[in-house]
Amino acid sequence: MAHAWELWVQSFPQLLAATIKTTIPLALISFALALVLGTLVALARFARVPVLSQLSWLYVWVFRGTPLLVQLFIVFFGLPKIGVVLDAWTAAIVTLSLNTGAYASEAIRASIVSVPHGQWEAGYTLNLTQVQVFGKVIAPQAFRIALPPLSNDFIDLIKGTSLVSTITITDLFMTGQQIASATYEPLILYVEVAAIYLLICTLLSFVQSKLEAKSSLYVQR
Repeated sequence: MAHAWELWVQSFPQLLAATIKTTIPLALISFALALVLGTLVALARFARVPVLSQLSWLYVWVFRGTPLLVQLFIVFFGLPKIGVVLDAWTAAIVTLSLNTGAYASEAIRASIVSVPHGQWEAGYTLNLTQVQVFGKVIAPQAFRIALPPLSNDFIDLIKGTSLVSTITITDLFMTGQQIASATYEPLILYVEVAAIYLLICTLLSFVQSKLEAKSSLYVQR
């Protein structure tokens, strides 16, 4: 036990540095792009414009129906075969954004649909345009409904970043692998890596609960 604790203490600075420099920025950038993409896709499907709706459905179907690891390999190792060469960071951000965006779009679309149709009618009675009704009446309610699933998507994304080690990015997981290889202590190191991921996700879950509470209070007002 003493040996395990000593190794944890020695390796923690390297693991923390990889978390701060790679894992967290990668997740934040990818999630921000995923939210934009997910919103656009959700609106395209909600608007029911034939071509856009079909393309959006196809995108969601493909990225929700295939493993993230396979998607990473296609983008990083496969696309160069057709002349599209991306560095590891760009490939990771593109893939993570597309993958998470597909899930986020479904959460956003479902939240918009779940707002009672009477809310639209109430907005129209106030002589608001469709855009105004959506922005002032529907979107705030939809946001509150979408907050839990979107938060879960972000937590899943944090865990999903561990796969970027397979395309040569030195993230938290790869750093743990490197230390484990050097010390011949895979159990101790991988448990520590898991503990760090668990801590991050626990903090995010705490923030999620606070945001949900605040959004509920806002709606009640």
